[in-house]
Amino acid sequence: MPQAGRVIFVPAIALIAAIVNAQPNPYRTVENWAQLPPGIQWGSVISVDPDAAGNLWVFHRAEPPLLKFDSSGKLLMRLGEGMFVQPHGLDIDRDGFVWVTDAQDKNGKGQQVFKFSPEGRVLLTLGTKGVAGEGPNTFNGPTDVAVAANGDIFVTDGHVNCRVVKFSKDGKFLKAWGKKGSGPGEFNLPHSVAIDSQGRLFVADRENSRIQIFDQEGKFLDQWKQFGRPSGIFIAEDDTMYVADSESNATRNPGFKRGIRIGSAKNGKLTAFIPDTDPDPDASTSGAAEGVAADAEGNVYGARVRQKVLMKYVKQ
Repeated sequence: MPQAGRVIFVPAIALIAAIVNAQPNPYRTVENWAQLPPGIQWGSVISVDPDAAGNLWVFHRAEPPLLKFDSSGKLLMRLGEGMFVQPHGLDIDRDGFVWVTDAQDKNGKGQQVFKFSPEGRVLLTLGTKGVAGEGPNTFNGPTDVAVAANGDIFVTDGHVNCRVVKFSKDGKFLKAWGKKGSGPGEFNLPHSVAIDSQGRLFVADRENSRIQIFDQEGKFLDQWKQFGRPSGIFIAEDDTMYVADSESNATRNPGFKRGIRIGSAKNGKLTAFIPDTDPDPDASTSGAAEGVAADAEGNVYGARVRQKVLMKYVKQ
């Protein structure tokens, strides 16, 4: 027992974790929302994103890898069969174009970013197929992509390279920033990227257990640790931010629980937490959702890799 009058100092990160874990969960799970037709089975579900019409696009690691569902869970479109080595990041831009990243397998293949029309036609390709590198025309494990209001393209080149790469809307290399490290503007596996209403970039710096915030020229603005160990970030039009933490446990980001954290991209304030229900994984696995998104009604979707399932959460 502590002595009377003794002041107990609790590390700041422990206080943050306690606050984070104590956020309310106003959601319930909807089972088997998205129905697959005969002949298609879920692979590892890695990313999810809504379009302006209320449809939901899902990227998973089985054929066909890119699936479009309506709001009732009915499959509307399938595409990308035979194109991808390791499906990873997904972004539906303001004009309805579909952007995806093909990371790499154990042999380093993949290494590209694709832009599809809403009908499924390939319009633009970034990177060199099967060639790993850190130049203007090569990636090494591109994890995610986000498109700004003016059409500029931002890619987190993160599985091996630790950088963000910026391209013009027609695919011209503009600049890159970042290197491996833990300082401001440095990364250790930048795993996801999203853009808020101010045009700021939010990068999930997963192995550093933080979100880093930049302007579109790569100027470091801030870092937030209250959203846990981020694998995925989604920012809605009203700047509500959804962050998927699939890896926090006693050895990786101690004190933080895994799940989906919800808050504000404006000020970083947390408002809700959807906890993961699976047992805590060991240090070599991840369990909870890696990808996350929300539709216009505020329903939340979690893309779970290991469990090969798309989760849907609705407010109670």
